[in-house]
Amino acid sequence: MEKYIGMILDGRYEILEIIGVGGMAVVYKAVDHRLNRLVAVKILKDDYLNDAEFRRRFHGESQAVAMLSHPNIVSVYDVSKNEGVDYIVMELIDGITLKQYMDQRAPLSWRETLHFSMQIAKALEHAHSRSIIHRDIKPHNVMILKDGSVKVADFGIARIASAQNTLTKEALGSVHYISPEQARGARVDNRSDIYSLGVVMYEMLTGRPPYDGETPVSVAIQHINGTPLSPSLLNSDIPTGLEQITMHAMCSDLNIRYSSITDMLQDMEEFRKNPTIRFTFLPNGSTANTAGNSRVQPAKQPVSDTRQKELEREYERQDREEQRRRIWMIAAISLATLALIGLLFLFIGNSGSDTPVETTEATKTTVPSEVFVPQLIGQIYDEIPHDKYPYVKLISNESSYVYNDKWPAGVVCDQRPAVGEKVTPGTEVFVYISLGEQTDKMPKLEGYSAENANSLLKALSIQLTILSDKEYSDKIPEGRVTRTDPEQGTELRNGQVVTIYISMGKEIKTQKVPAVEGASLSNATAAINGRNLEISVEEDFSSKVPAGYVISQSPEAGTEVEEGSVVKVVVSKGKQTVTLGNYVGSTDSDAIEQIKALGLNAKSEGEYSETVPAGKVIRQSPNAEEEVMPGSTVVLTVSLGPTPPPPTTAPTEPSSEPTEPSSAPTEPPSQNNP
Repeated sequence: MEKYIGMILDGRYEILEIIGVGGMAVVYKAVDHRLNRLVAVKILKDDYLNDAEFRRRFHGESQAVAMLSHPNIVSVYDVSKNEGVDYIVMELIDGITLKQYMDQRAPLSWRETLHFSMQIAKALEHAHSRSIIHRDIKPHNVMILKDGSVKVADFGIARIASAQNTLTKEALGSVHYISPEQARGARVDNRSDIYSLGVVMYEMLTGRPPYDGETPVSVAIQHINGTPLSPSLLNSDIPTGLEQITMHAMCSDLNIRYSSITDMLQDMEEFRKNPTIRFTFLPNGSTANTAGNSRVQPAKQPVSDTRQKELEREYERQDREEQRRRIWMIAAISLATLALIGLLFLFIGNSGSDTPVETTEATKTTVPSEVFVPQLIGQIYDEIPHDKYPYVKLISNESSYVYNDKWPAGVVCDQRPAVGEKVTPGTEVFVYISLGEQTDKMPKLEGYSAENANSLLKALSIQLTILSDKEYSDKIPEGRVTRTDPEQGTELRNGQVVTIYISMGKEIKTQKVPAVEGASLSNATAAINGRNLEISVEEDFSSKVPAGYVISQSPEAGTEVEEGSVVKVVVSKGKQTVTLGNYVGSTDSDAIEQIKALGLNAKSEGEYSETVPAGKVIRQSPNAEEEVMPGSTVVLTVSLGPTPPPPTTAPTEPSSEPTEPSSAPTEPPSQNNP
């Protein structure tokens, strides 16, 4: 699959390196050049690329899963095909799988188990609410981030993989967690995810899965027919309530198992609030607990006689398991009692023939040369009769008083030398006296940076398991503590889990700006306010848009903006006109100055007038009080004064200039003249 390294899918996702290999796909680190971020790209293996039906289902299911959006689910950004390659693009998780985490630290504490399990359950609750079943919940598909939060992966591929319905070697990683109905090849629903989560919880608590075998088939058969060993027999520190939740989720009978992940979450929450709680799962589908009122779940349909017998057998099996647990406990107590009696006999008989003794001349009493250190642990120190132990000397000082979670205050919790050791008479036995369980108060951390909050918690007098989670806050800046669980002032005990919630800042919700150009102002306001946006109105004249309607808007329609942002709109005041003044009688220069001040043009034409003095306006066009558009021209007729008189005719004077020859023909002279 290295052939994909360096390839750029769809001109956008550049494949950098392989970061994980599964049974059906290979996961690569890639860079999204369009958004300039690192992503994870999951590409189907070549074996599946030739199966058209498989590719079709893979593509369809992946697109459905891309609609999921939850803090505890790995986000799917894109589903696409590129030159015969089917792939999905997901967020790149900076963390390790729950499987890797368990390999390093299993078994986990019950507090860590609860913390991780509730987040997985919340992810499943979100998916189930959208009719999506994971079908392959296992530690390999659960990612743990550096802040302790959890993200569930592989929803789409899990659904496609279930269609294969084969138990091959490749399925060995999943078969440890499949439900009995999956193992039988029967129809599955959301309760299969509940069973698988129960198996994951079992493994977190005990360090091993409930069933194991050499082949996938042998493991699957155990899921169908087997009865898992109670987790508390493998790890005695598991609280009863959490064990009950785990085993109820793993019930092989669908009708007895939790009916919904929400019901399971509610029991987890009750246990989180009170770890001493005990549940009673009743045949009618209700859950009662010994710490308070009963919580009734939705009633199921009446059961048949056959079903009732199955339920009775299930309860008998649970009774037998409880009886076996009691037998184990009785046996353990008996062995401890026998051991204590044996030590007592050894101590009483330490003056026998096996222990050398010596006699002092002063007192004539027999003093053994060696004695066994007595059992002091568990006794109230102030009530220990020192004369009961004449051959050892009990020593204590200020450093003797220590905090201890197991022994009440005032009781000896440890001793040196240890009980049963051989010492010479007069040996000093240093005792440690319990101050009881060490506690401290949850400090005020709200507003502190995450780093400072962790430092303050680590500086307390007790050891805590510190987890962190993120949430949005309108008041607390990003990176600062919003709250803690438990809250400020709560008494804390050694080893307790404390969760600090870190602000991600104000949750930024965005909206697309609606298109309001051409709409009336009232409609534009309703559309903008309806998307949690504000409106800012300006007015302007328009020769095209009627008065009261939007001329333009900013930002443009379709722009993604944060809720509460302001959308500016310009609303038309209608056409802009100018009212002409009366310029008749004004001087030409005054009239032109007034006209230009209105944004109009002026044109003068001269005309003689017998009544209007020269330079004065005789008339105007358009007339006074008329409305004209800006830039229009006003024609002024300006008087040139009275009409000048016509010129007068002057008398003709002889010309001194030679006359021009006449063009008329002249008569020839008469021949009769002399």
